Amino acid sequence: MGNPSRIKSFVSRVVFSLLIDGFCALCSGFSRLLSTAALAPQICVVGSGPAGFYTAQHLLKHHRLARVDIYEKLPVPFGLVRFGVAPDHPEVKNVINTFTQTAHSDRCSYYGNITIGKDVTVKELQRAYHAVVLSYGAEDNRILGIPGENLSGVYSARAFVGWYNGLPENRDLKPDLSSETAVVLGQGNVALDVARVLLSPLDILGKTDITEGSLAAIACSKIKRVWLVGRRGPLQVAFTIKELREMINLPGTRPLLDPADFTGLGDVVKDVPRPRKRLTELMVKLALEKPGEKEASRWAAATKEWGLKFQRSPLEVLPAADGKQARGIRMAVTRLEGSGESARAVPTGEVEELECGLILSSIGYRSLPLDSLIPFDPKLGIIPNSLGRVQGTPGLYCSGWVKRGPTGVIITTMNDSFDTAQSVLEDLQSGVLDLSNTKEGFKSVRSILHSRGVHPVTFSDWEKIDAAEVARGKLAGKPREKIVDPQEMLQLISH
Repeated sequence: MGNPSRIKSFVSRVVFSLLIDGFCALCSGFSRLLSTAALAPQICVVGSGPAGFYTAQHLLKHHRLARVDIYEKLPVPFGLVRFGVAPDHPEVKNVINTFTQTAHSDRCSYYGNITIGKDVTVKELQRAYHAVVLSYGAEDNRILGIPGENLSGVYSARAFVGWYNGLPENRDLKPDLSSETAVVLGQGNVALDVARVLLSPLDILGKTDITEGSLAAIACSKIKRVWLVGRRGPLQVAFTIKELREMINLPGTRPLLDPADFTGLGDVVKDVPRPRKRLTELMVKLALEKPGEKEASRWAAATKEWGLKFQRSPLEVLPAADGKQARGIRMAVTRLEGSGESARAVPTGEVEELECGLILSSIGYRSLPLDSLIPFDPKLGIIPNSLGRVQGTPGLYCSGWVKRGPTGVIITTMNDSFDTAQSVLEDLQSGVLDLSNTKEGFKSVRSILHSRGVHPVTFSDWEKIDAAEVARGKLAGKPREKIVDPQEMLQLISH
């Protein structure tokens, strides 16, 4: 055996060396932890519609340390997917499954029931986060700007859609459905949605997530005819072929198209893009060709009808004898100057009146400014930006309708939101966004909200509301029965 004192000395040196190595490793790990925390960008997204969720999704997917908090004014998420998509289009709402996966990420949090600009300011968000993305959509509608617009019986299509889809602010709309004729001003997909809901058989609507109150009102509706009115011609309609086919095939209804509007259009559409060509050819066929036997008998038995009126521009809503209720609309007959998408409607001097008791204005949505300190173009209704970077405000971004205007479908918003998220990622990479400046994210916002008596709704809270809605819907043979009162939502999650 060796010298015991030398062995003891050797063991001591080994143990000491191991202790030093362990301590260094611990320090290194701790240092990495601190470094990771410092490099983890805190990002907040204002708005939980498609723009908000797609922005969050892209950021989380392409930055492994990013933490994203989504803020929403209402207790419930998903924006226009919940409140804008027609009840009879459940397949479009399937995107909610993707958004739910995003919300379940351990680097993503949802905070509902928080109004930005009131409960917490954008400036306060900027102090709490490295980047703030405004994705709050278009909360208003464009106005007609004609006499009689405020008469009873005149509503924006946005409010009407909000009413039958359970948007809390529209739950008390009580639209007057007592006349036989309704006029929808506008010829886009929203206009067709509104017409379809007004004319759909109850057995179809009753199996959707349309609200209980609006279903009951439509069950008592006297409306038998809906006119969709446009300032320009058939070549300028904004609806798509899918929505037109749905109208054509709607049970219990027949189309009313004036053959004179479509004569000669077959030759004109030869050189237009394919989607426009197919859409116009379908309208031409509907207006000019004799229907097949099956279709003819279906139309003959129909008790309701819908039609397209072209080259008519609203001048005035006509009041009934009481001076309060709408009884009709006066329109200028127009002619087109130019061709294709750029054609302009010019009044001819001829005027036409149409009797109706319900007028729905579907001429577009409009974004509103969130804060006087944020740049906003009131004419275009957007936040001036370059690839989603808000002009003159580093660290502030926008996506969706507030970035580009209220156009396009969900896939358009997806691509647009990915582009904005990419701008944020590029600014993180280039150092435009300084990560050495540690931000506390929701931790600092929570204390602000607490001091103001505001109670955020989490995603797990939303899932309780969701479960309650689905359970109520099951009893009525529907996918869900939407809760339309925010106070009822908050009471439900407080138990």
